[in-house]
Amino acid sequence: MASTTTTIRSDKPVVLLTLVGVLALSLFLQHEFATRQALLFLVGLGLGITLLHAAFGFSGSWRNFIRKRQGAGVRAHILLLALTSLLFFPLLGKVFPNLHSAGALGPVSVSVFTGAFLFGIGMQLGGGCGSGTLYTVGGGHVRMLITLAFFIAGALIGTAHLQWWLELPNLGKVSLIETLGWAPALAGQIAVLAALYWLVRQLEYRRRGRLADLGSEVPRAGFVERLIFGPWPLWWGVVGLAALNLLTLLIAGHPWTITFAFALWGAKIWNALGGDVASWSFWSSGYQAQALQQSVLADTTSLMDFGVILGAVLAAALAGRFAPDAKWKRFDVLTAVAGGLLMGYGARLAFGCNIGGMLAGIVSGSLHGWLWLLAGFAGAVVGVRLRILLKLDPPVGKHNESA
Repeated sequence: MASTTTTIRSDKPVVLLTLVGVLALSLFLQHEFATRQALLFLVGLGLGITLLHAAFGFSGSWRNFIRKRQGAGVRAHILLLALTSLLFFPLLGKVFPNLHSAGALGPVSVSVFTGAFLFGIGMQLGGGCGSGTLYTVGGGHVRMLITLAFFIAGALIGTAHLQWWLELPNLGKVSLIETLGWAPALAGQIAVLAALYWLVRQLEYRRRGRLADLGSEVPRAGFVERLIFGPWPLWWGVVGLAALNLLTLLIAGHPWTITFAFALWGAKIWNALGGDVASWSFWSSGYQAQALQQSVLADTTSLMDFGVILGAVLAAALAGRFAPDAKWKRFDVLTAVAGGLLMGYGARLAFGCNIGGMLAGIVSGSLHGWLWLLAGFAGAVVGVRLRILLKLDPPVGKHNESA
């Protein structure tokens, strides 16, 4: 029987340079900061490898489900939420009292709803979510650098306006773990996620007559070869992201987040250009003021974001898929700018993106995470319609939508 695998031609110079850079930065972090910082950077590296090898994104998966009822990606997201909840709830419920960790709790507010809705639109126009923007940049997609640049700008603008948004109707932080106890809260959350999984399966089967397997499109190869060179089935991505998020909670003391770093980078750039964000209420006290005065390498979120990008570079180079393409159309630039601004601004209002707001919120038992999911998906529906109006995609039902 002929082999179904293909020869992988890794980009060895890029692999070597990336590994040298990772080693040098890890040693520097350990020497100048702490072992904890080096470990979190390496966890970020693992997240980048996992995201790229499993092609684990949110914007494309949501768009495919909205347009075509292709549900594999959305079902993988639900499984990730369920598995990570199983890992997080006992820890956040203080089953181990000596373990110091805190969930990502945000307010149930107009700010979160509006921000998540804007983010949902932006990630369809920009072509990536919070994690997706980072790993596609690392994979060599030059257009996403534009999205990232304006993601940073939008996040900075969001910090200037956040106080005003927080004065709108706000129920405060609602923790299901604190309200119900971790075990009843976990049981209820798993039940809701199971119902969502069933609904997605039903809608997918009704439209398509079959269910896509979470690994059926991955070429067969030996375990070690696939682990190193990819591609990975989606369920590998689920397990990898859940495990690495658990490591983040244990090492950093909080779940994986992404977009605070973008606001911080924007603030530092603005200060370097002569601005003064220290007078803004967001940056005037607490951790934000401290982060503004320190190196970005002292900030956990920044470190992990750098790790995600370098992990994606390494994974793409190992897979022979690191091929930067600087070609784009003028309209692509405009949608990247609009998408980046909406995502950055929305993420700040919503206390995080699809990772720091939705994933981290839901697996922390925070009600705002569920509000983020509802508003973000509604925004994605609007974003998909905008893509059609802007002729980025054909109308629904055209060009073999059932494929």
